[in-house]
Amino acid sequence: MIKKILVSQPKPSSEKSPYYDIAEKYGVELVFRPFIKVEGMTAKEFRTQKVNILDFTAIVFTSRHAIDHFFTLAKELRVAIPEDMKYFCVTETVSLYIQKYVQYRKRKVFFGTTGKIDDLIPTMVKHKQEKYLVPMSDVHNNSVTKMLDAKKLQHQECVMYRTVSNDFTPEEVKTFDYDMLIFFSPSGIESLTKNFPDFKQEKIAIATFGPATAKAVKDAGLRLDLEAPSANYPSMTSALQDFLQKKHK
Repeated sequence: MIKKILVSQPKPSSEKSPYYDIAEKYGVELVFRPFIKVEGMTAKEFRTQKVNILDFTAIVFTSRHAIDHFFTLAKELRVAIPEDMKYFCVTETVSLYIQKYVQYRKRKVFFGTTGKIDDLIPTMVKHKQEKYLVPMSDVHNNSVTKMLDAKKLQHQECVMYRTVSNDFTPEEVKTFDYDMLIFFSPSGIESLTKNFPDFKQEKIAIATFGPATAKAVKDAGLRLDLEAPSANYPSMTSALQDFLQKKHK
């Protein structure tokens, strides 16, 4: 019987999260505890990439993390971001987050709808004269570079933040007692094996979101009990609900 589930993500900000409905419906306790955290590059580390922010006329943001670390670094480097800098974001939610740092003007901010950079490229092509800077995480492939090269856009990618293990305290290690663990990235699995080198899965169910995370579980020699998304269950919450329904029968 599954009674206590660890979700390796920050606690949902909205009370309307489907996770809370699941907890109530199946009488399970949900604990939100990220296994990984994002930290920014220092100004000294960033300088080694020899990137001058003011050489660019537009910034491409793929996440809110990218926005936070871009503006934090600019401040540390004492770079005053010009008023006419343009911002291209993967979703409207990401674009609205810019207001935390600069005055939001529609003519300067452009966004896609799907959350994928592919969807943003047609808009970027309409602004072919811009010089694009793309802040990224230390873990990335060169797919963005290839896409922008294919459209002959002037661009440069740079690393501004990194994903690191969000280490467990000795007290957390002692009280680590869950029936199910849910992971959303391969880094989460790395963090599990780092924090719990003697981890024995036994009856603990493991769920993952995304093919890379599922592969990381198998590569770590662990048993994968629930994999999302699937044709019937596009989200982790819908897959989890189905899983618990079968278990609680």
